Amino acid sequence: MPGSKTTFLDLVKACDNFPLHTSAAESYYALYLPHDATPHGYMLPETVQKMPWTSQFTVQHEHPRKVILHDISSGKDTAKAVNEAFAEVINECVDRDLFHVLDRKHSEPFAILGANYPVYVERFAAALFGTMQCGACMVCYTNTAEGMKLWIPRRAAHLYTGANMLDTTVAGGVKAGVSPLETLIREADEEASLPEAFVRKHVASRGVLTCLHITGQEFPGEKGLVMPDVNYIYDMELPADVTPKPHDEEVKDYYCMTVPEVQAALLRKEFKEDPALVVIDFLMRHSFITPDNEPDFVEISMHLHRRLPFRIAPQRST
Repeated sequence: MPGSKTTFLDLVKACDNFPLHTSAAESYYALYLPHDATPHGYMLPETVQKMPWTSQFTVQHEHPRKVILHDISSGKDTAKAVNEAFAEVINECVDRDLFHVLDRKHSEPFAILGANYPVYVERFAAALFGTMQCGACMVCYTNTAEGMKLWIPRRAAHLYTGANMLDTTVAGGVKAGVSPLETLIREADEEASLPEAFVRKHVASRGVLTCLHITGQEFPGEKGLVMPDVNYIYDMELPADVTPKPHDEEVKDYYCMTVPEVQAALLRKEFKEDPALVVIDFLMRHSFITPDNEPDFVEISMHLHRRLPFRIAPQRST
């Protein structure tokens, strides 16, 4: 409604915005890996049409629409065959500048979490194939005489997404073959100047958030891309004499903000969309957002823990 105020539920629904009804998937092409009967991604028809497919892929245009990757190794080295097939297509996309989301760049490998063998796609390309994206996020806080304060960074102006917006204290994509904790420890040093030994001693794992996002008008790249997201969540209390400081070019500055200041910034939409979910989850876990003061508490919780349509781990043998 015109003039209506933003709510915490609005913020989580903006990020977890793939339709709940099962027929929604029919608008996309399902991505299938060799020797696997379950899909691992949803691709836009426009992406499928534009992608420079090689002979290792078959595209089925009749419903149910599919993109099927074949194993040219005949089972001798499926992982290598799959990784090389993705690499060949992505290289062509980057060389020809076919998709805005690739930004004419190659990026680190992201594992396809549910695959039955170790395979990956480049991080920027994962959105094109609709495969799982995985991150690690940490909120640092300090308890003061005035109450809890959170350390909130402002993202640099040159970043592809969320430029100049607020973020979680530390965050990073989890590369293939790297654990969420090791990712967080590396990012804590690179982004916030927090030393490895200190982080290992004080960081606490607080669970995982899942959402199913469709890129919209705020996204600088292609619109309508499906982005299944898994975020491993960590907290860390900082003593008064420890403060995060920008170390790389991704963070402009850090602010020590009271909880009311953070809540107000959230509702003014000053946070990047996915970090907003992490901060809302933090406020719920620390009893600042409760069933007594938030009428949409249950629905918010459901959007923070979306059941994803793809496997998130290899299929177990029976």
